[in-house]
Amino acid sequence: MSPEHPPPSPCYVLTIDVEDYFQVAAFEKVISPDCWDQYPCQVEANVQRLIASLEARVHTKTKATFFVLGWIAERYPALIREIATQGHEIASHGYHHQRLNHLSQREFREDIRASKALLEDLIGAPVTGYRAPSFSFDENRPWIQDELQAAGYRYSSSINPVPHDLYGYRKAPRTPFLWDNGLLEVPVATAEVFNRRIPCAGGGYFRLYPYALSKRLLQRAARQLGGPVVFYVHPWEIAPDQPRIRAASVKSKFRHYLNLHRTQPRLERLLGDFQWGKMCDLPVVAHHPE
Repeated sequence: MSPEHPPPSPCYVLTIDVEDYFQVAAFEKVISPDCWDQYPCQVEANVQRLIASLEARVHTKTKATFFVLGWIAERYPALIREIATQGHEIASHGYHHQRLNHLSQREFREDIRASKALLEDLIGAPVTGYRAPSFSFDENRPWIQDELQAAGYRYSSSINPVPHDLYGYRKAPRTPFLWDNGLLEVPVATAEVFNRRIPCAGGGYFRLYPYALSKRLLQRAARQLGGPVVFYVHPWEIAPDQPRIRAASVKSKFRHYLNLHRTQPRLERLLGDFQWGKMCDLPVVAHHPE
């Protein structure tokens, strides 16, 4: 990925955050990382289903960027190697999926370096991309960008520039930009409607909106942003039969379980309606934010 040349317009980028259902921020108050090994993992089977869906689009050569959690990679090394062998990009999602406001600078440094080293050992290639758990970049921790650059990352896709109670950097640009140290940031997609930013990059919003609305918003984002239009999905979102976390709040359950049965068929339509690429193949024009 280079900030030197403009991309063809529009560029749709498919990203997959490789984590399991019990590791999400919605359940962090009732499930400690120390207890993760007590839950049955479904991530391997779900990722295999996603890979199969991408490979079925042989004529459109659909490739994606997989932001992989280090905890998952350590337990499923063959899965990570398979993803890379299929021609998809392997990037880092950190190691323990802790929101950055829960980490000290030292803890963040150790997390991103451990994940990067593990992934590079598995695939035998550099890992240059990073996505913060739950898009938890914010303006209060300027050392985040310096730590990423020092660890050897070239780009981040860690900002969802909308207001949200768990994430959101609402003042961030909607288009790619350079942090003060030169690290490239590529926010996920938003559409502007009546001067308001509308999230349309995936996740719970993709399950909440009717498919036709998601499609129109992505098309609108492409016209407004010029490219890239970054979309994301989680493997657990295509698993409606996953175990229920009964101790979670009503709000958390609604967010997590809403329309899980619709994700797979909607994703299949999305793969057919747009031509997708991976982050590392996109040339990106970026500027320092004012």
